[in-house]
Amino acid sequence: MSENFTHINADGNAHMVDVTEKNITERTAIARAYIEMSSTTLAMIVQGKHHKGDVFATARIAGIMAAKKTSELIPLCHPLMLTKIEVDIVAQPEQNRVEITALCKLSGKTGVEMEALTAASTAALTIYDMCKAVQKDMIITNIHLCEKHGGKSGSYLHDVETK
Repeated sequence: MSENFTHINADGNAHMVDVTEKNITERTAIARAYIEMSSTTLAMIVQGKHHKGDVFATARIAGIMAAKKTSELIPLCHPLMLTKIEVDIVAQPEQNRVEITALCKLSGKTGVEMEALTAASTAALTIYDMCKAVQKDMIITNIHLCEKHGGKSGSYLHDVETK
């Protein structure tokens, strides 16, 4: 683990990291988020009874769109030419929640962790937005980086998954 924040310069000011000299490598990141809700709300989504339409399809598209816009949302992120974005959404009725997994990939000079985290978060927020009329006390939880590959720092694997 690095002992320095990369987005803070020698004077202590925030700055965008210069990646000019970095090598282009294949980079992949996977992030996950959960949204907890009542069994009634989850059943309504799964059975397609939501009056706004297909909640999971809408959230999937929102996550993909958000990944592409990450540099516009997170001030010091580089704009990236993503080559793959996947957002998988799975109902977990035994836990009264939805699991959202986002994968982002590219060949480039900087990683895609923020894009994957933004995709998972935005998909969860979209589910919340579409269902808030039915249930306001849903909880978005455990947004985290699951794994990343490529770049100078190599691979990372989150060693604890939420059951």
